[in-house]
Amino acid sequence: MDMINSTSNPQIKLIRKLKDRKYRAESNFFFLEGVRIVIEALNAGEWITQLIVSRDLIGSAKAVEVVEEAECKGVAIMEVSKEVFESISGKDGPQGVAAVAQQKWTELDLNTPPLPGIWIALYQIADPGNLGTILRTLDGMGGEGVILLDHCTDPFDPSAIRASMGSVFSKKIIKSTSQTFMDWVKKNNILVTGTADSAKTDYRQYQYPKNGILLMGSEREGLPEALAAICNDVVSIPMAGNADSLNLAVASSIVLYEIAWQHKE
Repeated sequence: MDMINSTSNPQIKLIRKLKDRKYRAESNFFFLEGVRIVIEALNAGEWITQLIVSRDLIGSAKAVEVVEEAECKGVAIMEVSKEVFESISGKDGPQGVAAVAQQKWTELDLNTPPLPGIWIALYQIADPGNLGTILRTLDGMGGEGVILLDHCTDPFDPSAIRASMGSVFSKKIIKSTSQTFMDWVKKNNILVTGTADSAKTDYRQYQYPKNGILLMGSEREGLPEALAAICNDVVSIPMAGNADSLNLAVASSIVLYEIAWQHKE
């Protein structure tokens, strides 16, 4: 195969455009970079559509193994020069291995059956790092997936992918509007636990269902009244210091692990 040496190559221009959320949404692809995250994607199944490699930048035996594994799995490989790879990289010290992958998510509708296991629904989460961290925590405690409500950040944003440490490939992602979500919850009698600073129920004193949804509000607005109204209960995390709230990813982690603890075998 011929090596691509020009940063103006049409394929390279399209890969570079994947840094833009609008183009990611239009194309349904995303860009990931680094040996570890590419390994996670390869091991997770049919995510990667094209591996991008710069032999001049590959400096580890693990990176060589990644290329060999991709070849064995029949993944298309694009070889590029050091200059071209650096033009698409988002890292200061690129490792010479990146990939283009297919987005995987579904939409919620009224015919969606009840979801088994523990899920987290996030209302208008804005920070991709928070979303990635929540996916990683959900993975760690044995949860099933995330439901993104209304205008949320992109789970396939590079910052979200990095923060998830590969969990974006193993957890299910569902998108919905708040109205559809509320209608679906009411129709199917889904058990939902909300969180709010003003709630009187301590999160440690509540008995969480084995099959249910933890509902978290946005970083700025918290949980809207309409969403709080469909919850079976709303819990809070006690605050002892001067801070009046916790980071969304931290708060989600605390409650998710309480749920995991309660249902530990």
